Amino acid sequence: MTGLLAHPLRVTGRLLWLAAELSLAGLSFLFGSLPGGPGHSRRERQAFWLQRGCRRVLRLLHVEVQVTGDVPAEGLLVSNHLSYLDILVLSSLTPALFVAKREVKTWPVFGWLAACGGTLFIDRERRHDVARLNQEIKDVLGHRVVLVIFPEGTSSDGQTVLPFKSSLLEPAAQANHTLTVSRLSYALSDGKVEDEVCYWRDMTMLPHMLNLLSKRKIEASVSFNRIHEGSNDRKELAKQMHAAVLSL
Repeated sequence: MTGLLAHPLRVTGRLLWLAAELSLAGLSFLFGSLPGGPGHSRRERQAFWLQRGCRRVLRLLHVEVQVTGDVPAEGLLVSNHLSYLDILVLSSLTPALFVAKREVKTWPVFGWLAACGGTLFIDRERRHDVARLNQEIKDVLGHRVVLVIFPEGTSSDGQTVLPFKSSLLEPAAQANHTLTVSRLSYALSDGKVEDEVCYWRDMTMLPHMLNLLSKRKIEASVSFNRIHEGSNDRKELAKQMHAAVLSL
């Protein structure tokens, strides 16, 4: 709660603004005002809706995004994972859907919004759930959106990129889809990124988010690189994409 105590007016104002933005996003979904037209599938319209909401939330958080490389418009995007901010940043750059652990679906408000945004959820406690999810991934990759996977399986402090799990890369290895990797990093002028932006270890959402709302400005950097010849073996593809992320 350090941020709330240090900057109570800033945090309170932004918290009210956030509540208004989330309410607006929820109402627009419930009343069917999703972006896009008849030529777009529901998944594409969900990705447009999520992008619109993420851009608005980044604005209230005073997050500035710098991009290196070509932002993908479709296919699979594999990235390192540091924070829930990663989703906002990547979605703001391109219409995207995400894969998340099943527990996210149970989060108050945010879980419902994630489901509205077309998030694919996986139950990590059930190994056979991978087959079901891979079928959903295969379906999403057939649409004009980007599907984002964080194959480290967890978030970290950004000091390194953890080894990639390959189980969710099977659909990408089997077919000729656009493959892109990205690497995210953050900078703060009034705090420590590893403690106040990265969301890892045993951190809890509410204290972390309240502290994040107190920051003057957050700088996010995203580097992209296209994989032109991906392996058709998922384990080799995981190693290939991991090396590509490290090179960024």
